[in-house]
Amino acid sequence: MKYTQLGRTGLKVSRLTLGTMNFGPFTNEPDSHSLMDAALDAGVNYFDTANVYGQGAGKGRTEEIIGTWFTQGGERRDKVVLATKVYGTMTRQGEEVWPNHDRLSALNIRRSVEASLRRLQTDYIDLYQVHFWDPETPIDETLAALDDLVRGGKVRYVGCSNTLAYQLARSIGRSEVLGVVRFESVQPRYNLLFRENERELFPLCDEEQVAVIPYNPLAGGLLTGKHRTGAPTEGTRFTLGAAAGRYQDKYWHERMFASVEEIRAVAEDAGVPMATLAVRWVLDNPVITAPILGASRPDQLDAAVAALDAPLDADVRQRLDELTREYRFGDLQR
Repeated sequence: MKYTQLGRTGLKVSRLTLGTMNFGPFTNEPDSHSLMDAALDAGVNYFDTANVYGQGAGKGRTEEIIGTWFTQGGERRDKVVLATKVYGTMTRQGEEVWPNHDRLSALNIRRSVEASLRRLQTDYIDLYQVHFWDPETPIDETLAALDDLVRGGKVRYVGCSNTLAYQLARSIGRSEVLGVVRFESVQPRYNLLFRENERELFPLCDEEQVAVIPYNPLAGGLLTGKHRTGAPTEGTRFTLGAAAGRYQDKYWHERMFASVEEIRAVAEDAGVPMATLAVRWVLDNPVITAPILGASRPDQLDAAVAALDAPLDADVRQRLDELTREYRFGDLQR
């Protein structure tokens, strides 16, 4: 395993991140524990989760599964850099939704971190991330609340997710003015079929030394090459759970399937599995810190781990860049 700094911090993280969103609704507790064991054995020390993960099995269930794994000993908690998130309501299906039980007010942040700590069975979180931008709460209030958590020892660093470049830039500016903690990382969507963040967000992160932890490096599995056009594949992210519709909206399009076939040809010419090729392409971007791998089984980690030792030839990289150039500009060329 290879390791790198988390942005400008002194924290070292593996070049791959274990995503845990499947834990609970799609991967049961024993299998989730086995997957975390396999990741740690492979040298992956960076685990990412969120307070709302587990929907279907119950929001918060994913954090609970990680917490029970920590209690099994072997200094697991000390070996893992643990990242979780705050934003959404924790109300379960059928329960009444009350005001102030979501978003990024100081009230909800303080309530949510305590609940996450209980579920995770730990007394600190290495990286606490805001899951989405909150237009209803002043960013100054959010940053001040996060600063309190760091000063109180409950959180070591703070980051953000699903944040536009101007929002991240404004947050960094307000942190400097207020003299409080700043976002040290950002989680954007990034893969061969979604490259829009290369235009503004990535140059900002490079200049400000913000770690980039991209999710969906395999486009929900489309870039593994296992899916075919027609009805979405049963038993996958495109049909299971509350996010299935969102995954279909993002990726289940004839235009993208055509691109996948072109990428498949490049992978075959290079003699590299498609999944390995796709992850390596993400890793080769110098602004990327550690892509998130949403594995459901230990064997699914293999292709990603192989990508660490499978550098792309310059001509292969150029072919991929040219084939997927349209996804860099998004709606500007549609």
